[in-house]
Amino acid sequence: MPPSMKSTRPAHRCTECGYTSAKWVGRCPECQTWGSIHELGAVGSPLRAVSAGPVSAKARPIGQVDLVGARAVPTGIAEFDRVLGGGLVPGAVLLVAGEPGVGKSTLLLEVAHRVAERNGPTLVVSGEESAAQVRLRAERIGALHDQLYLAAETELGAVLSHVEDVNPSLLVLDSVQTVRSPAVDGTDGGATQVRAVASALSGVAKARGMTTILVGHVTKDGAIAGPRALEHLVDVVISFDGERHSTLRMVRATKNRFGPADEIGCFEIGDSGVVGVPDPSHLFVSRRSAPVPGSCVTVTMEGSRPLLAEVQALVATAGGGSPRRAVSGLDPARVAMVNAVVERRGGVKLADADVFAASVGGVRIVEPAADLALALAIASAAKDRPLPHGMIALGEVGLSGEIRRVGGTGRRLAEAARQGYTAALVPEDSGPAPAGMRLIEVPDIGTALTRLQ
Repeated sequence: MPPSMKSTRPAHRCTECGYTSAKWVGRCPECQTWGSIHELGAVGSPLRAVSAGPVSAKARPIGQVDLVGARAVPTGIAEFDRVLGGGLVPGAVLLVAGEPGVGKSTLLLEVAHRVAERNGPTLVVSGEESAAQVRLRAERIGALHDQLYLAAETELGAVLSHVEDVNPSLLVLDSVQTVRSPAVDGTDGGATQVRAVASALSGVAKARGMTTILVGHVTKDGAIAGPRALEHLVDVVISFDGERHSTLRMVRATKNRFGPADEIGCFEIGDSGVVGVPDPSHLFVSRRSAPVPGSCVTVTMEGSRPLLAEVQALVATAGGGSPRRAVSGLDPARVAMVNAVVERRGGVKLADADVFAASVGGVRIVEPAADLALALAIASAAKDRPLPHGMIALGEVGLSGEIRRVGGTGRRLAEAARQGYTAALVPEDSGPAPAGMRLIEVPDIGTALTRLQ
């Protein structure tokens, strides 16, 4: 190969993640997507040497960099601020994704209203609804304000014109998939269009110090629709989810350049809009006068917040054929593993029985700290014996039946004690007990089931 051809530009690019390649391949080596590699055009000329050019600002010692422009500004919605790490950062670009009808537009309209009251003009641009429809929602939740501006546009140029006219401190675009740029080829809502619109708005946000919130669609499996590069372009990615038949809504940050990426905010949706729930533990635990078989309470950690959650199990005689295993709100693979450990290491016969496991209140529990509670719920349901009243269980269950310690045990126990629980089944060496709580330390699942008989 001639030397002049060794440094030619790649001629193919993945529309999902931006991976570039000199030749076409059927599956992207970076994101493993089939059929996403497309030709950019003919291979260009050899790369030219890049000379030094002008800089936007002179480099300074890191201790002299001004932090005023990067301070988070609270929105006034405590649960939303918790997820963001304190509030909205000027110039930041946020992506909020969730299923249709979950309440994204309602929550962000309330956020825009609070910011308009505190910091001046805000702009909401709707590409899915008319301005009159958004106005009706604003009246319903009490979000009318003279500094809250509203427009309905689907062209990027028109959106930028509104930004120039209003000069907002916050821009909410609902949604990024409905806005197109005439300067870029591609179908509306396609990967090329979404990437171009998000990139342009991100540049404008950084240049003007304007916080921008982009609403995104999700696919059937819950992933954010559009190219994966969209998540790399923004500063914060927020997931807004919840059961359609439940009033509970969860807001999680899966990416956050300005704060923790594991915090959770809890909201309740109603006629007056989306309302924050500062103490949601009561939503995930059943209130009964007497304990029932097949139920155990544990404490999960969502970021820095401990939440009480109830795990329920039902063991019934199989009606013929293969026994059923049904799971709701829990990790099916983890439930299958705990089920096998309870049978093999705990001596509970489950091979010929149907086993159903679920969480209460629509919360999803995936962390291993709930293993012991799940094991006790299954054993309790199989033996038809309720667990002691006022007891919680914490611990990860191993395949050999041992019970391991989990992180944040002290904070979990303190939250359970605050909610009125007086006993806790925990692994060995779990630390001191909170005031008014008795710890029952067990090394393995067999000992745990024996202690509760």
